Amino acid sequence: MNAQPTPVKPNSDAARPFRRAVLSGMAVVLPPLLTIVIFVWIWGTLDAYVLKYVEAGVRTVLVRQHLDEIQTLDAAGPLPDVTQIDGRAYRKVVDNDYVPEDVYQQVKTYLAGEEVPKSAKRVLELYVQSRYLKPQVVIPIFVCVVILITYLLGKLMAARIGGFVWHQFERAVRRLPLVRNVYSSVKQVTDFMLSKSELSFSRVVAVEYPRVGIWSIGFVMGEGMIEVTSAAGEPVISVLMPTSPMPVTGYVMMFRKSEVFDLKLSIEEALEYIVSCGVVVAPHQWQTAENLARLRGDGSVTAVSGVAPTR
Repeated sequence: MNAQPTPVKPNSDAARPFRRAVLSGMAVVLPPLLTIVIFVWIWGTLDAYVLKYVEAGVRTVLVRQHLDEIQTLDAAGPLPDVTQIDGRAYRKVVDNDYVPEDVYQQVKTYLAGEEVPKSAKRVLELYVQSRYLKPQVVIPIFVCVVILITYLLGKLMAARIGGFVWHQFERAVRRLPLVRNVYSSVKQVTDFMLSKSELSFSRVVAVEYPRVGIWSIGFVMGEGMIEVTSAAGEPVISVLMPTSPMPVTGYVMMFRKSEVFDLKLSIEEALEYIVSCGVVVAPHQWQTAENLARLRGDGSVTAVSGVAPTR
């Protein structure tokens, strides 16, 4: 009796070319798109909660300096729309209030066809806005000031008194219910992204953890404790074993130096691998024939069998 041939199950990826193409397109579009979205969100937050109020405060100060340009005339009969006061032309905006003609014309040009407000103070506000607070001037100055302030804060935090004040502030925040939970989470992320984390890791290693035969990536933090070294019978090192996809959390463990294998990975490449849950691998670590030949030539491996290129 002839055996029936076993049907071959079609490859799911090959059977869905549209799905594969869409996912490939999303992989290309999402990284730059999300980067732009994050920066736009940061700028929108600064604009709504910082720049808006700073600009309003500067406008108020400048308007007060120009309040003496508002002239009020008293007359029994109707007042002219334009008059001369101390050799300068003034235009009536409402009732008996006059503003300089050049101020009025600049505001009229700034409004581009819209009606000029019937308030002398509002006319001055628009005049200050159009003359001193132009976006092409305000935004670069604001960015430079923010950078300068953050630089000065960083220098202040490096000083003892600044660090002490900030430590006391954080202690007070951590005593507030609900706020402390949000603040601690945000601080962990920002500290990992912006602080000196790149200086804390000396190199990237692989260790057999959590058991023999399973390899995990870790960051060497420094030498281990002397008592552990004595108990182990050989030098030990402290290794941070990060978790995916957020490597700001993990475990610090001490391994024998003989149990640690150095990887030819930069800190950035290792972080990309961890954050992507193993999806993003450095090109020189791809399992290709070229890379395997290079490893044999370097003496890193003696024989590799049954390994097919995955890239």
